[in-house]
Amino acid sequence: MNITESAIRNLCTDTVFERGENYLAEGRIQQLSRFDETATAVVSGSRDYDLTLDLSAKEFDPQCSCPYDGPGVCKHVVAVLLRLADGLPDDESERIDTVLERADVDELRAFLREELRTDPSLCDRLLARFGESTTRSVDELRAEIDRLFEETNPDYGVVFEPIDLSELFDLAEEYRAQGEFRSATTVYRALVEGLDDNMDLVDGAYDHFAQAFQRALDGYVDCVVNGDFDVEGTTDHVQFLEERAVSGTDYLREQFVRAADELRERTDADPTT
Repeated sequence: MNITESAIRNLCTDTVFERGENYLAEGRIQQLSRFDETATAVVSGSRDYDLTLDLSAKEFDPQCSCPYDGPGVCKHVVAVLLRLADGLPDDESERIDTVLERADVDELRAFLREELRTDPSLCDRLLARFGESTTRSVDELRAEIDRLFEETNPDYGVVFEPIDLSELFDLAEEYRAQGEFRSATTVYRALVEGLDDNMDLVDGAYDHFAQAFQRALDGYVDCVVNGDFDVEGTTDHVQFLEERAVSGTDYLREQFVRAADELRERTDADPTT
């Protein structure tokens, strides 16, 4: 957790370091908080960007919602690290633990139920965390992904910057961790379909979307393999991939074909049945 200027310089180019210094001096860091070993921040640029840092990781495992795809970390991460080098914010987890310890169980349950009532994403995460199957269909999850694409640049219908899909990826991973592979399959399939169908809108941050698509596709195949589907169910998943290879985005075709071949080999599914 020792954050020094030399360590920060090792994570970025000299130009990015200077821009990060300028961002810090200009007061661009809008929010900064710490919970256990995780620091989160909002940094203003052409718009507000969200970022997280793992203070226990060797290189802080930075994640920023900006479109930067150059070498090393972006200027937003540099600005936040420079701020943290001057001193860490208070650990909010300590206050939360204190509140949880003294909270009345019934009041806490009532509070959580109220939050769940208006927050479908939180409801999904709760179900996943405690091993319950998802209540949302592929189409419902797809609608959420489509909305993210539509809201990114509604005036022009073109996507220039990354879209943060981490909430859905985290949800899928939580289902996998709990052994709920079928629910994870549903989430990954929604991501595969949503990214494939919206890829023609992308006009920037190609690496971000290509990596997200491959991650979703790999997760989909792995969860079908581990999901204890019957022969008919597995075959349906193979056929889905093969159909997408024909009807989906042209430059994703080979990835769909490889995924279908891998799934067939790992499950002995017969796409002709």
